Amino acid sequence: MRKQFATRSEEVDRVHGHVDAESKVSERPQDHRTELRLWLRLLTSSSLIESEIRHRLREQFNTTLPRFDLMAQLERAEDGLLLGELSRRMMVSNGNVTGLAERLAQAGLIERNTHEADRRAVRVRLTVKGRRVFGGMAAAHAEWIAELFGELSEDEQKALWSRLGTLKASVLARSRRNETGG
Repeated sequence: MRKQFATRSEEVDRVHGHVDAESKVSERPQDHRTELRLWLRLLTSSSLIESEIRHRLREQFNTTLPRFDLMAQLERAEDGLLLGELSRRMMVSNGNVTGLAERLAQAGLIERNTHEADRRAVRVRLTVKGRRVFGGMAAAHAEWIAELFGELSEDEQKALWSRLGTLKASVLARSRRNETGG
């Protein structure tokens, strides 16, 4: 008799030989609290989605997720952004952003301008070519995300969005309490 799998995730793991922390915990769920299993499910889902997006960006556009992310930030800022602001928005070091910007500028996708008042500050923005290239990547990215979330109905996606919003608010509130000693 064929083994029945409790979830689609377990079936995918069996078919693809995928083993992660969540899979290991699911072998003995009675030994782990629901919160831990949920945390591992969130991490695993996020990692799987990110890995697939990285792979598709590399295969179809010969680019990386950090380059895509930098271009996405610039696409929203018509006048461009200072490298320091990009670094804060992307939550990476100034050095990482500088290196990414250098490679994108060499490819003609962004332009770099030194700030008039502060010669150390560099403002970057998408070129016309950069906007065109990013537009194609963004459209493909939206389709990929829709495909990856395709097993969830629109109502399920909305419910998940809402629940994750509640979780985010809870984490932020507790993080702030810990910072203030409360």
